[in-house]
Amino acid sequence: MSENKKLIKIKNINERKGNKMITLTKEDKDKIRVFAGTSSEKLAEKIVKYLDMDLSAAEIVKFADGETFAKAKKSVRGCKVFIIQSTSKPVNESLMELLVFIDAIKRSSAKEIIAVIPYYGYARQDRKAAGRQPISARLVADLLQTAGASKIIAIDLHNPSIQGFFNIPVDDLRGQFIFGKELKNRKDKFVIVSPDHGGAVRARQLSELLQSDDEIAIIDKRRTGPNKSEIMGVLGNVADKNVVIYDDIIDTGGTILHAVEALKEQGAKKIIVAATHGLFSKGFDMFENDSNVTEVIVTDSTNLKNTQNYKKLRILSLDEFLGKVIEANINKTSITEVYNDYIRQKK
Repeated sequence: MSENKKLIKIKNINERKGNKMITLTKEDKDKIRVFAGTSSEKLAEKIVKYLDMDLSAAEIVKFADGETFAKAKKSVRGCKVFIIQSTSKPVNESLMELLVFIDAIKRSSAKEIIAVIPYYGYARQDRKAAGRQPISARLVADLLQTAGASKIIAIDLHNPSIQGFFNIPVDDLRGQFIFGKELKNRKDKFVIVSPDHGGAVRARQLSELLQSDDEIAIIDKRRTGPNKSEIMGVLGNVADKNVVIYDDIIDTGGTILHAVEALKEQGAKKIIVAATHGLFSKGFDMFENDSNVTEVIVTDSTNLKNTQNYKKLRILSLDEFLGKVIEANINKTSITEVYNDYIRQKK
């Protein structure tokens, strides 16, 4: 009997419906629960639609005094549970909600709890840059493990070494594949620009995915304070080139716009700004109104609101990408296969 079940599952893994791999048997789905936190409800709904599953019902309450309550409305005993929740603005509320939800699921006898955190808040506080400073990224890792998470799935952790803060498995997914798929289907050729030295590896990986013949360029800058920096110059040739400034996070946007200005001064033509996580803490108007910015591309890792009137903003959904990663975690297959399958597909 067990051999027959295994054969059925292997058969299902190799069936396709359109461009979507069908991997989940009914028996699989009966032991899987996918929940959404309040910061990622829309994304979670699209992910379960891709998976051809229903979003599991939950009760999440904010009490009058600010406390958070969360529980599953259906049994999770013995189940593999995925909780999709970005710890984006309001960061502390989103994080606390995730912790309370994980604790509730753990106390309900779930077999495994996988926290899918598209945007990992506090990731930029990953080291002591000066005396008497916290390492908040490590603190968040400790809290998630103490709450009961069995595994973490995140996208573009600000520093990959954050994975080492955990004693549980972490899939730090590469956002380059999201943008590689988008850009390779465009007619224009691009020089990929890193906004600082620290992002050079990320920029080079995107450039390689696009099979670009041009070397990457790097904005030489120095940090003068929180969300403040000074542009020293541009390393690389961008004259008469279309460029993509590629970063993991856009927060206030000031540094990126200084980089745009520097690239324009060096003769760049079309300038696209791309980042996995668009926070836009000071709003998007500064990008919309900057004549040097052609387009801004981000993902829906954060729950951006009131964006429909912005002509320069393009939001790529993570639904298919994260859906494939969740399938891989269920079927115990390689994330490398997910990358390869995703980048091969046309839009």
